[in-house]
This record gives sequence, C-alpha cells and structure tokens, in this order.
Amino acid sequence: MVASAKLKMASPEPKGLVAFTKESLELMEQRIAKKHNEEHGEEDLKPNPDLEVGKELPFVYGNLPRGMVSEPLEDVDPYYQNQNTFMVLNKKRTIFRFNATWCTLSPFNLIRRTAVKILVHPFFRLFILISVLIDCVFMSMTNLPKWGPELQITLLAIYTFEILVKLVARGIWTGSYYFFGDPWNWLDFSVTLFEHITIYSPLNFILIFRIARSLRILKIIPLNQGVKSYVGTLLQCVKKLTGVIILTLFFLSVFSLIGMGLFMGNLKHKCLRWPQENETETLHNRTRNPGYIRETENFYYLEGERYALLCGNRTDAGQCPEGYVCVKAGINPDNGYTNFDNFGWALLALFRLMTQDFPEALYHQVLYASGKVYMIFFIVISFWFAFYMASLFLGILAMSYEEEKQTATEKAKKMDPKFQHTLLQEENEAAETKTTQIEMKKRLPVSTLAPLDVLDAAAVSHEEHKNSQKRCPLCWYKFAKIFLIWNCSPCWVKLKEFLHVIMMHPFTDLFLTMCIILNIYFLAMEYYPMSEEIFSVLSVGNLVFIGIFTTEMIFKIIAMHPYGYFQVGWNIYDSLIVLHGLAELFLASVHGLAVLQSLRVLRIFKLGKYWPTFKILLLTLTKSLVALKDLILLLFTFMFFSAIVGMRLFGLRYQEYACKLDKDCQLPRWHMINFFHSYLNVFRILCGEWIETLWDCFDIASRFSCIPFYMMVILIGNLLILYLFLALVSFFSSYNAATAEENDEAKNLWRALARIKKGVSYVLSKILCKRLDGPKDTMDHENNPRAKENISDHTLSELSNTQDFKVKERSTSTDKNTMTENESQSLIPSPSVSETVPIASGESDIENLDNKEIQSKSGYGSSKEKVKPSSSSECSTVDIALSEEEEMIYEHEKPKHHKNSYERRSSPGQISRDSKRGKIWRNIRKTCCKIVENSFFKCFIGLVTLLSTGALAFEDIYIDQRKTIKILLEYADMIFTYIFILEMLLKWMAYGLKAYFTNGWYRLDFMVVIVFCLNLIGKSREELKLLASIKFLRALRVLSQFERMKVVVRALIKTTLPALNVFLVCLMIWLAFSIMGVCLFAGKFYQCIDPTSGERFPTYEVRNKNHCESLILNESMPWENAKLNFDNVGNGFLSLLQVATFNGWISIMNSAVDSTGVDMQPEFEKNIYMYCYFLVFIVIGLFLPLTMLIGVILANFNKHKIKQGGSNIFITEKQKKQYCALKKLMCENSQKIIPRPGNKFQRFIFDLVTSQVFNIVIMVLICLQAITIMIESDGQSSQMDTALIWINLVFVMLYTGECVLKLIAFHCDYFTSGWNIFDFMVVVLSITGLLLPLMVGYYFVSPSLVQLILLSRIIHVLRPGKGPKVFHDLLLPLVLFLPALLNISLLIFLVMFVYAIFGMYNFAYVKKEAGINDVSNFETFGSSMLCLFQVTIFAGWDGMLDAIFNSKWSDCDPDKINPGTQVRGDCGNPIVGIIYFVSYILISWLIIVNMYIVLVMEFVNIASKKRAKTLSEYDFRKYFQVWKRFDPDGTQYIDSSKLSDFAAALDPPLYMAKPNKGQLVAMDLPMAVGDRIHCLDILLAFTKRVVGKDVRIEKLLSEMESGFVLANPFKITYEPITTTLKRKQEAVSATIIQRAYKSYRLRQSDKNTSDIHMIDDDREVQATKEDA
Repeated sequence: MVASAKLKMASPEPKGLVAFTKESLELMEQRIAKKHNEEHGEEDLKPNPDLEVGKELPFVYGNLPRGMVSEPLEDVDPYYQNQNTFMVLNKKRTIFRFNATWCTLSPFNLIRRTAVKILVHPFFRLFILISVLIDCVFMSMTNLPKWGPELQITLLAIYTFEILVKLVARGIWTGSYYFFGDPWNWLDFSVTLFEHITIYSPLNFILIFRIARSLRILKIIPLNQGVKSYVGTLLQCVKKLTGVIILTLFFLSVFSLIGMGLFMGNLKHKCLRWPQENETETLHNRTRNPGYIRETENFYYLEGERYALLCGNRTDAGQCPEGYVCVKAGINPDNGYTNFDNFGWALLALFRLMTQDFPEALYHQVLYASGKVYMIFFIVISFWFAFYMASLFLGILAMSYEEEKQTATEKAKKMDPKFQHTLLQEENEAAETKTTQIEMKKRLPVSTLAPLDVLDAAAVSHEEHKNSQKRCPLCWYKFAKIFLIWNCSPCWVKLKEFLHVIMMHPFTDLFLTMCIILNIYFLAMEYYPMSEEIFSVLSVGNLVFIGIFTTEMIFKIIAMHPYGYFQVGWNIYDSLIVLHGLAELFLASVHGLAVLQSLRVLRIFKLGKYWPTFKILLLTLTKSLVALKDLILLLFTFMFFSAIVGMRLFGLRYQEYACKLDKDCQLPRWHMINFFHSYLNVFRILCGEWIETLWDCFDIASRFSCIPFYMMVILIGNLLILYLFLALVSFFSSYNAATAEENDEAKNLWRALARIKKGVSYVLSKILCKRLDGPKDTMDHENNPRAKENISDHTLSELSNTQDFKVKERSTSTDKNTMTENESQSLIPSPSVSETVPIASGESDIENLDNKEIQSKSGYGSSKEKVKPSSSSECSTVDIALSEEEEMIYEHEKPKHHKNSYERRSSPGQISRDSKRGKIWRNIRKTCCKIVENSFFKCFIGLVTLLSTGALAFEDIYIDQRKTIKILLEYADMIFTYIFILEMLLKWMAYGLKAYFTNGWYRLDFMVVIVFCLNLIGKSREELKLLASIKFLRALRVLSQFERMKVVVRALIKTTLPALNVFLVCLMIWLAFSIMGVCLFAGKFYQCIDPTSGERFPTYEVRNKNHCESLILNESMPWENAKLNFDNVGNGFLSLLQVATFNGWISIMNSAVDSTGVDMQPEFEKNIYMYCYFLVFIVIGLFLPLTMLIGVILANFNKHKIKQGGSNIFITEKQKKQYCALKKLMCENSQKIIPRPGNKFQRFIFDLVTSQVFNIVIMVLICLQAITIMIESDGQSSQMDTALIWINLVFVMLYTGECVLKLIAFHCDYFTSGWNIFDFMVVVLSITGLLLPLMVGYYFVSPSLVQLILLSRIIHVLRPGKGPKVFHDLLLPLVLFLPALLNISLLIFLVMFVYAIFGMYNFAYVKKEAGINDVSNFETFGSSMLCLFQVTIFAGWDGMLDAIFNSKWSDCDPDKINPGTQVRGDCGNPIVGIIYFVSYILISWLIIVNMYIVLVMEFVNIASKKRAKTLSEYDFRKYFQVWKRFDPDGTQYIDSSKLSDFAAALDPPLYMAKPNKGQLVAMDLPMAVGDRIHCLDILLAFTKRVVGKDVRIEKLLSEMESGFVLANPFKITYEPITTTLKRKQEAVSATIIQRAYKSYRLRQSDKNTSDIHMIDDDREVQATKEDA
C-alpha cells in the first residue's frame, strides 16, 4: 500500500566486478524500458553512501584485476543499474561514473575509452592540481617575469585539454555525470572560454580578464573531495539561514528608516565662526556671502582632528565655543560617507553598528549632533539587535553542525565491509610489528624493560598511538634494533640502570619542573632598558638552563636508549628545545637573530608535560584540526581568492589615486597593490575592521565595485569562520577535567610533593613532641570511649533544651520542586514554615557534644532530614534549607569535645538553675527572628539598599556646587549605616554568629557594613579620607537582596570556576607571545616627534636617538615611546589585550612594522613582515584559546543544566513558571474570538475586516508607507516635501478608515485585542502629529514624526499568525529567553554601576583627549555609564586608557585648578586605569559569553525538539486549535471526508501532506455512525505515527486516552461500528463484486444474444427448407 511504501538503502550481496559490454548495455536498456512500461514500479532505492563517486571501492568486492583498471564496469550499486550508467575504477580503486548513452560517444568507442582512462588516472588530477597551484603563485605576483605570458598560454592549453578530455569522456549534456551536470565544470568552461576570447579578441578586456582569471583559484575546491563536501554543507546552511537573513534585512531596514527619521541631516551641523558685535564690518559682509559657509577654514576644529567639531541645537548635544554658532553646512563626516541622509547610507551605518566596526566614532558623532538621549537607539542596536542576530546565526549554524555530526555518527555505526577488511589488515600489521618489538626487547636487560613497557602502554592509551598506526617498513625496525638500542658492555648497562633510576625518580621531575618555572621567570624578567648586571644574570641563567635541559636529554637517551626516548612525543619536543638552545649559542655572534632568540618561549610549553589539562587540550586541538583540515583549507582558499580579486580590482587604482588619499601622495598602509597587503586587508576585514578601508575604496574606485567585494568577504568569510569556530567549540565542549589522566612525570611530581609534605610533618612532629607531651593526658581522656558512652546515654528529651537548631537534608528532586523559592534559594525560610529560634553552635550549652553519638541514638542517620536534637524554644529556625556550599560546611564541621562540658551536662541541677535565664534569651531571639523574617522588614531593607546605592550616582564633579544635595547625602550615609548595622545585629541575634557567617550573602552584607563604617571614619578625619573612596562597594549589597541576581551569580560561578584551569593554559599561551614580543620589539617603539606638527620626523632627517636630541642648535626634540609597547611582559600583555579586542591594534601594528632597531628612528613599513607576529597571535593566541574557554564553559553549562532537569540555570523558580507561561502564550492563539454581529450591515463589515484579503491589503499599505520613507533624502526639493506630506495624509486617512471599520464591526470587543489598541493609538498620534505643527510650527515638531508613528505599524509583520511563520519561529527563542535576559541584564547593569561610580571617583578630572571628550567621560554618572557601555562591546576603551595614561608633566598638569571643586590636576593613574579596564573587560566578557550560550542553546533545544520524534504541549494545543476550525460546534467528531484536509492543515510534526488518503486509511481509525471519526482517535493515531511504537509510548497513549475520557464523559457513550481500513476494504470489496457482477451480466447478455441469433438462424434455415 501507499502508506507502507518506504525508501530503503541498497544493501546488495557483495559480488565480483563484471566488465561493461554491449550485452550489458542491452540488458540495461531492456530493464529501463520494462520499468517505464510497468504501471507501478518497484520500491525506490537510495544510493549506497559507501559507493559514492570519489570513494574507494570496498574490499568486499574483491581485488581489482589489472585488466579492469580504467575500463568500463557494470555498476555494483543496484540504484544505478537502471540509471543508464557504468562505473570505472582507477588504480586506487576510486569510483567514477559515466553515462552510457545520449549525447555522448559509445562506451566502447576507442576515443572515449582513451579519454576516460586519462580522466580517471590519479596522475591527471595531480597534474591539474599542480597547474592550478602554479597559476595561483603567478597570480599573486605583481610583476611577472619575461616568460610569464608564455606560462599563461601553457596553463590555458592545459585547462583547455582538461575540458576537452572531460567533454569526450562525459558527454555534452546537463544531466548527472555529464560534463555540464557539474557546476564546477560550468565554471571551468566559462573561465577558459573567456580567456580564449580575451586573448584572440581585438577588444580590450584586460581588467575583466584579470578578474575572471582569478576564478581559477576556486578550481582547488572540486579537486579536493573533502573541501567540496564542506561547500555543499555550507550551502545547506545558507538555505537554513534564509529566514534569519530575511529577518536581519527586515530589522536593518526598519532601524535604518528610524535612523533617517531621527538623524537625517544632523551630521552636517558644525560650529561656524560668527561675528560678534565688536567685530569689523568686513566679517559681517563676508557672512552674508553664501560661499562663506562652505569655506572649511571657518569651522571649528579640535586639536589634532581632521573633521570639524559637530554640534546640535538640543541642550544635551554638543555646544559650540564662544564666537561660533551651530549651522548646517559642509559635508558629512568621514568624507561624507557617514550619515543618515538617505536610505542607502543609513543602511550602511546600521550594518556597521550591527557588525560593531568602529561604533564609538559613530556614537560620538550622533550624540554630538543630536543629543545624549539618543544613546537609547544605539543601546537597542548594540545590545539587543546585534546580540540577537548573532545568536540566531550561531544557533542555526550550531544546529546544522550537530546534524552533520549526527549523520556522520550514524554512518559510522553501520559497519561497512570495507572497514572490516581494513581492521583485519591492521591487525595483521600490528601482529607483525609486535613480533619485531618482542625481538627488540629480548636484546634489552631486564631492568630496562620496564620503561619501554610503560612507553608502549602510554602510546596505546593516548591519541598518539592512532597516528602511529601508519607502520614503518620492517627494515626500519631492523635498523632500529641494531643501531638505536645500545647494549655495548656490562659497564654500560650498569650506567644505564643507574641513570634510569635517577631520571625516573620523583625528585628529578620536581627539580626539572622547578627549573622550567625558573626559566619562565627569567624569560619574563627581560625588559627595556636593562642594566648590564641584570643582562649578565639573565645570560648566565640562560646558559645554566640550556645545560640542565641538555643534561636531561643526554641522561634520558642513555637510560632509555634512543629508540625508547624518541618514542615519546614530549622527549622529541625536549630535544628540539635543546637543539634550539645550542644553535642559539653557536650563532650568538651573528647579528639580527632576534627571531631565533624569541623562540626561547617554546620552553614554557615544557610545563605541559606535568600538566594534564594542557595535555588534554593539546590532544583535543590536534584531533579537531585534523578533522577540520578541509574546512581550514577552504577558509584559506577563500581568503587567497579574495586577496587576488582585491588586488586585481583595486591594486592599480590605489597607485593612480594615492594623492587623493594622502596630501603627500604616500600610499596608505592598508592597500591592495601587492598580494601581501591585499591579504592583510582581507584578514583585517574578517577581523571586523572594514569600514575605514571601505572609505578608502570609495575614494579610489566606484561604490558599485567596492560594496559587492566587501560584502562578499564579510558575509562568506564570517560564515566560514563561524562554522569553524562552532566546530572547534563542539570539540572542546567534550573536555572534562575529571577524566584527565596523569602521565608518569605528573605522577612523579605529586609523589615528590607528597614525600616533602610527609617529611615536613615528621620534622615538625619531632620538634614539637615535647610540647605535645603535656596535653597528652587530656587528649587521651577526650578520646576515652567510656566518656563518650556516658554522654551518648542521654536521651533527646533530656537534651532538648540545650541543643543547636536543626537543618534539613538536601531534598530529592521531587521535594525540591515543591519547595518555595525562598526555601530553596535562601538560608533563611519564611516564618510560616517554622516557629522556633535558631541557637548558634557558638552559644549552645552543648556545643561540644559529639554529633555522631546523637545520630546513632536518635536514628538521625536513617531519617530523611539532617536533624540536630531539637530545641524547646518555640521560635527556633527549624527546617532551614541550606545551599550546596553551606551544607558542605555543615557536614564537614565537627564540634570539639571538652571534658568540662561533659561534666556540666551530666548535672541536671545546672540545667534547672539556668532555665529562667535561657527562657528570657530565647524570647529575645524569638522577637529578633520575627523581625528579620517579616516581609515588610525585608522590603524596607531592600528599599534602603536601593536608596543607598542610588545615592552614589549623585556624587559627581558638580557635588561641591550643590551644597544641599551634598548635606543630604552625608546625613543619608549616616542613616544608611545605622540601619544596616541594626539589621546585622538583629540577624546575629536571630541566627547566631555561626549561621550568619557561614552564609556567603550575609558575609557580603557584613563587608558592606564595614565599608559604610570606613566611609564615616574617612569623612571624620582628613588623614583617613582615602577610606571614603571605597564607598562604591556599597552597591554590591544589591546582590544579596535580589534573588534574580543571586541566581545569575551562582550560575556564573558554576560555569566559569571549573574553567579556571583552561584559563591558565590560555594565559600561558599569552605569556609566550608577550615574551616573544619583548624579544622582537623591546625598545624599538621610540620615535622622534616634531613638536609643532606632532608627527614623526622622516628617517632622512633623524636617524637615531642621539641625532634627535641634538637636532636644532642642541635643542633636544622629544624622543617619545609609544604608550603601548613591548618593553616588558606587563606592557606586552596589555598590548596583546588591545590586539585581542581589536581596539588600538592598528597603531600597535604600525609601530611594530615601522620599527628598525633599539634607539633607531622608525621608518615606514621597514619591518613589514612583523605583521605575521600579530596574525599568528590572532589565530593561535586569540581564536583557539577563545574556542577552548567557550567550549569548557558550554560543557559546564550543559552539565549543570542536566543536573537541574534541563531547566535554565539563570532563572529563579518563579521565573520557571513564567517561562512556561511565555511558552504557552507564544504557542496559543491568544486573540479572543469576536462573535459575528447580527446586523446585516455590521455583518458585512465584519466579514470584510476579518477576511484574509483585507489583512493582505493592510500589510501592503504598511510596506508602501515604509517605501515612501526610503525614497526620502536630505536636501530634497520642496515639491518632494509637499508630495510626502500628502502621501502621509493619505496613509493616515486609510488607517483611520480601517480603525473606523473595525470599530463598527467589533464594537467594544475592538479594545479586547492589544494589537487593535496599538493600531488605535497609532491613528490618534498620527492625527495629532499632523495637526500639532499647524498650531506650534514645524520647529518644535519634526516633520518625520508622523512618518515614524506610521512606521511603527510595521511591527504587524512579526505578529503571530499574521506575518511569516519563519519570523515567529525565530522570535520564539528570544521571547523564552526574556526572563534569563532580564536577570543577566540586571547583573550587567550592577557591574556597570559599580565601575561607573569607581570611574567617577578616580578619572573624573582626567584631561580630555583621545577617547575622553565632552560626550564620553567620567564627570557624571550618565557619562560614565556611556563610557562603560562602549567598553562592554569592546569599543573605544583604548582611547580612554590612552587619556588616563597621561601622568607626566609633559602630558598633563597636576596643579590645574578645576572650577567648582577642591580637586587639582588633570592627570590620570595608569596602574589604576589598567586594572579598571582589564577587570571590567574580563567580567563583562564572561557575562556576555554566558548570555550568548543561554540564547543559542535555547534555540538549539527548540530546533532539536522539532527535529526529534517528540510531541510537546505546544503541538497538542495547535492540534486542538485546528480541530476547532473543522468542528466549530464542539461535537468532537468530524466527517471522514474531511480527514484528509484536516491532516494537511496541521502543523509539523503532526502534519501530513497531500496526497495522504492512503496513509490515513492504513491507520485503521475507528469510525462511528455516519462515517464520523472522534478527535482523540485521530490524535492517538497521529501521535503513534510520529513517535513510533514503544512500550513507554503505549503507556503514554493509554494515559492520554484515560485523561481525555475523564475530562469528556461524552466519549464513554461512543461505540465505533467500523474502521477506516475496514471501510476501505468494504469499498474495495464492493467495487470488486460490482465489477464481477457487471462482467457476469455482460457475459450473460452476450450469451443470450448469441442464443437468440442462433434460434433466428435455425428458424430461417427451417423456413427455407419448408419453402423449398
């Protein structure tokens, strides 16, 4: 039947190879003809993946005879037996397929057979690959040699020959296995044809020829099967990304239109010099001249700035200095390329913001021209839009990668005969190799067999053994047995044994580890300038370490034999380090070997031998790079191709228009004249820095050539990088520190440390033995079992008045779900839960009681709760839920036991005498407990916390001018301090000191109270005023008051702390690059600066430092160092951080490539190949460590998420309920069903406004209104302005008409929908926006206001059920992520708040230059938050740090008077600034990474649930929503004729596409009277179809059915009379019977007719006879 027809994989019986003959071709044609003639063909087959083109033929098909190599063979895959193809194998058993007929020569034609043999030969592919590589090399050359043209002709001939061979071998057609059936062949043919046309045509096609010839580079892709498969995978990813791309374009367009409405023409506002009253008449006359405004010298310029100062007319916008006015004149910034004057430029600006390229410059420009209030626009773009779009792209790519990974895993699970044969072959080779190794071991003495056995075991247990499976020939093992195993004499053997014992001793490894650490310290000590003493110490240390490492290598070679020594990878690495050190010593006299010296940093990685984490990460990295080699090759190929295309397109133009880019006609640093610079430019674009080079491209070439090239590089390049990034993260997410196996060296290291610890303990015990002899009796008495027995005999009832508060044990997962949020998240529960006072252990009368004895007596160990003996106090805080950390502390705390306490407890009289005093104490604690547990008290403390935190924002540079506010803040600080001290004392009384200080959040509160007290002390005494500066820590108290922040902090600790070991590995990599930078660039960033122009002197004027200091009449010029340099390791780390965040990295690289030597004047690109250092760092020091860290954080996130049952670890228990509610809200159709009115006119209007056509018309109107805004531009004609006003009026009228019609149709129900209310408000505001300018004028109301109000209706495109469904699916993860996003955003805001306050206290008066200006500064709280917003997105923090670095007299004035305050000076503090920015970057990066992980994993989970065969509540809700349309009366039945339409109307996975009647019949659904089917029967059948058949599924279905029956008793009365299958069988049977009966009747009628004719004939004969 149709329902049972399935695709199946061809799995034929292995058979031998058969030659393809004419008989084979005839049989194939007969089979094809027979298949076409058959009414119903056989079941469809799928091609065998193991027999695909390009793969090797499995060995199960037998050996390949020599006569069948490169000859036509019958296809062994049954799928192709009826496809008119044949198969060809080359010597390597690689599979090729060709068409046998149609548009090609016969397979038996000699010419075609020869072409096939040439095409399948391995040398042919290799020959073409070499030709392509040679072509690539010559394409990268700027100046070709004389014989270059001849080489090009030769290569063209080779490509032409290849095409001819393929044409003859494959045939001219576009089907499968034809020449034009492969898109890559189309590319080859087009490029080759165009090259011929270019060469032989008289027309000039040089530029087009150069560009088209670059496409030849892509020929590398089809020549590599792995790269070609990745291209197919990425194309599939692009198909899946279609919805995200459309959504991104939609949001980009909307935000661009908003930007046009807000900022159009504003960036032309500049400060123009305007005459004052006392100026001459000449200047007044000049200002009347229209050309005066266009003169650039009349604008105001800041010092060192290229463009005029922007300004605005708002109070919060940039203001002009005295004598200048703000006018709209001149061009836009950045040569006119940055603006919002039309849709195109606005779209480019928004794309720039989305990719976060140089956003700080655009922020400052817009805020200067429009006002700081518009920072909200940029926050939405950067924090929401860019983050959300990036998460969507990452989510879909991650989903695609996981699908590919699962597909590959499923294929690997199916054991192929090829693999079986390979395994047998490998086993034979392994046995042969093992025999050789046994023979080698026989030559070794018994004492030296152990290390080789250990090495063999290690090799088997690690990944290195897999690489060693490529066995060497047997002769090499024989050579190694003779020459690499040294057993010369007994004396030599004894020496080896002695050295073996020494080298394998634990203390030897400890000594070597200490030497490595000391060597790292010595390497990190280098700095500039160094004294001779330090230099000599470091040189001697280098010699000592080289000697130690050399001795280690020699001793190990002797002890282990060369054969055993070089079997270990770390030993090979050690030998390379030694060889490098010795080579450095021999070449010490050679000048210019800084690169060789910088390789000393490789010694740092010797530490990895003793570091299991490093070893695991290294193995994972190696494994991942090997697995992804084809993807890396594809990325490199694309970068090479882009560099060549850029060089061909723009290289000559950079030379022609150099003067347009620089006044001295000097080429810019980033050009594309040669391949190296072009490649650097492409690399920079892929790093996210593209806008500045695009501006240069606009200056020298057409925009229509620059934008496509840059978009190609950005989009395709980032797609490849993101896919590679996710693949590496997926590899590293499998990292688990617990599975890290330690090698022998690491174990020896721990053994040595254990022995040292044991020895130190032994020595201390011997030294302190006399002191220990004194209390020995006491200790013995304490350990006396009889004493314990006496105490343990006390019952719980006797001790009930004097015991600690009890604590609950950790509940099971079921119990946790029933607990309230306060119980599960906080140490202190609500008062309703408990009514007893907690007594701290420090205050308990039986604090020394042994808990174990009490547990044994009371059955504590077997109870479900951790209960200490209960207190008789009524208000003890029982049932306190402990956090993990607190419970761990509680379980490990063992109370001490003292003799006196036992005696005291043994006296019941003592207890009775103290009972009254204890009762008073318990009543006091009971009262304190009720106070602190009161909800109003908690709200009051929370409010005070917020007030005390918010008060910090008022203490800016203007606080001294606001005396009243200052006095109020001082009194408020005192009040806040007393309140928090009182709260702390109350909690001490209520919970006790032990319970208070074992809670981390209470410890934080205690620290904040200390901060308050220190603040008051600092204000009271002038000499302690520094203590008042730490008041910014007060804001941290907010963490302990709000559960949402506490959840995020706990989650961050869980995900990031386990990654600390990996972070140290990354830090070690950075240390290596920093030390290398010191070796390469220390002291080379100095330069001689011209004080007048601020530019560097050219080398022909100043050569070195001495020349600079005596340049003009012995007047010294400033010999300045770059603020960011590599003079020491600390500066190197900071420079590398700026390179890693791509902030200020261009200036660092410029200094590096211009460096010539120590105390030498830099020269433009003198050391150009130093770019490679930074390129390598970005790849190895940034990209790979980033994947390691994120992979480990992702692994920890998934681990803790699984522990919590799959719920989000960043939301609270209440928010988990909100999460479910949001999910239901997004899944349900929340629109209320409005009843159809009874009035005929209203019913007509109702049908009109609810029709699909009406909704489509409204959507079209919304899009047309958006298009009218797109055609608007700055400086347009007045006629255009008038036309747009009338168009807006028309749209307002149309929307008003829509609103009126819906009001008529829906009446009051119109306002029950939020969307209708939104539309109504849009109409009201639009009419107001049209009328308001008529009353107050256009100056106060912008003409674009109405347009933006009308544009807001475009949000209807995202409306569920109205807009595209793909938008709804993409917005669902964001909506579900909102609770976690709110929590994380609160934490980010708190971190920003704390750092903003700290910045106000320390950097408020820093000199304004570089990144600190009138917009971005630390003078006020708002400006500080603006600065930190930039740092959060890693934008512009280098400029702020550059301004804070001004700490010398030459850069700032420490005695400068700041008006309105007592603070003097405008200098910064570099050390504080570095700590400030680096710590904030690390904290914000961790939070943002976790935010990305949460949203990406949310998207992946939703997608995986849809892909998996599972059904959720959402699917069932959608099912019943569709059911309502087919059963509007709620009868629970539908007619069987509607079943097909109903199945096609459902959403996946329940959806069944038409034709589906055969599948529905096969489900055998029960039917009631009238051929009706019940909704539950359909749902159960559809569910079983989706999830399959399983015992658990059957149980679930039965539970669903029973629940439905209970909820709907009507189902009980229903008794089915038949099923769909029976009804179909009945119909078929009836049809068969009817046909048989009709056939019978026809036969009977024919028979009767023939009988009648016979009778008539007989009568005629008889009548004739009678007549005769």
